Amino acid sequence: MVIETTSAVIDKIRCDACPVMCYIKPGAAGACDRYANHDGKLVRVDPHVILERTVSHGGKLVPFSRTEDWDGKIVHEPSTFVTAIGAGTTYPDYKPAPFIVSAEVDGVDMVTVVTEGIFSYCGIKVKIDTDRYLGPETATVRAQGEAVGHVTTSEYGSQMLSLGGVHHLTGGSKKEGRVTCDTLMDLANCKAVELTIDGGATVVVQAGQPPIVNGMKEERMRVGCGSATIGMFAKQWHGKVDEVVVVDDHITGVLSEHQAGKLLDIADTGIKMKGRRSTPGRYFQVADPGTGWGGTNISDPLAILGPFDPKEAKPGLSMLMVSTTGEHSSYYVLDEALKPVETEMPADLKFSVERIQENCEPALCTVLFMAGAGGSLRAGVTDNPVRLTRSVKDALTRVTSGGAPVYVWPGGGITYMVDVTQMPSGAFGYVPTPALVAPIEFTMKLSDYAALGGHMDYVKPLSEVQNGDDVRQLPWQNPIPGPRA
Repeated sequence: MVIETTSAVIDKIRCDACPVMCYIKPGAAGACDRYANHDGKLVRVDPHVILERTVSHGGKLVPFSRTEDWDGKIVHEPSTFVTAIGAGTTYPDYKPAPFIVSAEVDGVDMVTVVTEGIFSYCGIKVKIDTDRYLGPETATVRAQGEAVGHVTTSEYGSQMLSLGGVHHLTGGSKKEGRVTCDTLMDLANCKAVELTIDGGATVVVQAGQPPIVNGMKEERMRVGCGSATIGMFAKQWHGKVDEVVVVDDHITGVLSEHQAGKLLDIADTGIKMKGRRSTPGRYFQVADPGTGWGGTNISDPLAILGPFDPKEAKPGLSMLMVSTTGEHSSYYVLDEALKPVETEMPADLKFSVERIQENCEPALCTVLFMAGAGGSLRAGVTDNPVRLTRSVKDALTRVTSGGAPVYVWPGGGITYMVDVTQMPSGAFGYVPTPALVAPIEFTMKLSDYAALGGHMDYVKPLSEVQNGDDVRQLPWQNPIPGPRA
């Protein structure tokens, strides 16, 4: 912290918690709303508590401590894990991490190094459970009209988006960077965000909640592709209907031609399908992608059929057409001209459609925060940062984010992903460089920490951190990091 005394900035504090280096007036907060000037002292603002309450605690840094089955009483050390939420950062990069906490876990001396990382190299990976067409791959995803990411691949009933990244945060216009930062932070903090996709849909995304596509809330994701649905339910249709077509943008299934139908001795029906035949009973590209039946652009399923072959089709032949979620379904009987006529669906076929719906899982949005822990952050852990990377790769050090388990990517560096719904609310902040601020913790044996060149002079016992007036305790939900974790 630097206190300026020139006439232009009298009584202001220059905050050094991030590269912006704000001048903060007395009683005001910096541009990030994370640090404030209280009587000439730089204080950390608790994102869950108003400034006055933080000041009443002496204006100290505000670490968060999470406990398992906390009932409001003082907790025992073995059931406590100090997260990095509210801990502060290592900027300007040569400082040790704000908290390096030691404790005994199962008879082993452990240490947890906690810091809030300032991440320009970060993004959000979004999984949206839907068969509806969101947009072409590589299409730009926008928030408030600004480009914030792009569409990636579809993965069996889900559409993936990649949002953020350093190019959107810092490589475009100032507004693009600001909107991208706001979008990432809101999604990471489990808030709803409206996104529009060039050449595609408008979708409201919120972690752990159903997506809303073009104003329609999704209820379920597909039970399988059209071919898989045929295989799953063929026995339930056998003897109750002559033909079944499961409409799917990717692989449309036809019961009489499918191997499942052949093994059940279902007779040929003379049905003719549009699209490109893959293998018997499996058709690609029966229609264009869209928000209609099975993720296609059709509202009338008969649009994917050609005329029935009179050599095999007979008047009175029955046909069920259904989507991969059971959301759409119709029942037809061929008339004397071999034209399908929509008819009331028999009860046993209605039951099979309901069974498809029952086997569909709820449609949700999954939000994963992804970032790379750079050299400056690692320098807050050890004076030889590469040793921390090697320790993580060797599974000697466990990485968590706000106490939540993370997936560390193979290869160089410490690139990790975390499910934001596993983290305490409000775990993410920002600095107006722009960049996101996210918690990250490294837990290892105390002996291993010493061996990798850790900042041993800054190690504090857990009791010293835990018993401070500025600690907020939240229920613990994830396994305590330990020597066997």
